[in-house]
Amino acid sequence: MNERQKSLAALKAAFPHTVPILTGFGFLGITYGIFMGAQGFGALYPFLISLTVFGGSLQFIAVNLLLGAFNPIQAFAVALMIQARHLFYGIAMLDKYKNMGWKKPYLVFGLCDESFSINYTAKIPESVDRGWFMFWVTLLNQTYWVVGSALGGIAGNFIPFNTEGIDFVMTAMFIVILIEQLKKEKRPYTALIGLASSLICLVAFGADSFLIPTMLIIILTLTVCRRFIEPTVDVGEPFGGERL
Repeated sequence: MNERQKSLAALKAAFPHTVPILTGFGFLGITYGIFMGAQGFGALYPFLISLTVFGGSLQFIAVNLLLGAFNPIQAFAVALMIQARHLFYGIAMLDKYKNMGWKKPYLVFGLCDESFSINYTAKIPESVDRGWFMFWVTLLNQTYWVVGSALGGIAGNFIPFNTEGIDFVMTAMFIVILIEQLKKEKRPYTALIGLASSLICLVAFGADSFLIPTMLIIILTLTVCRRFIEPTVDVGEPFGGERL
């Protein structure tokens, strides 16, 4: 079997695993594109950012970073805090990404919650090349997000409709993530830690500067209290409820 045949066989095996992601990423991508349009960005911006950043929730937050004063240190800190879980995904995938050749850089770049979940847990048939399978899973998932963002960007800029209140999408998304996470916990320790840390920092630092101190306190508290919190969380899934 030559490389082209291996690639096509892997694509055929990988696509069914990504179909559920297609619906979720498509909808969220369109929402993101419309959201950027509502904030005054051209139709090309959501497409390019999704193509180069591919950060999901980070991309929503990056809209405000792009609209605010230039502060690269804050942008780096926020991005690191939000996407820090990918460090652990990468460590878990070290063995699986061995000997992947030219595919490895893209697999590292395109690693997200959904691609990690599929590539880490999927039972790949012996007749299917592992490298091509993981490559197609990663590429298909990013394609769904990029295409959705592009369609949303076009819709947000060229189709007239009332976008008032669409900026609430981030709040709604994180509320859904919180609810899904609470379902996995026997006791809502992490939610209470997050809520308490946010309120304390909001009062202490104000609405414009509370995000980074809040994340630092949450990470520190969860690290210190890890042995007490972990037994209360259902870790049956390789990742939490969050997308991307």
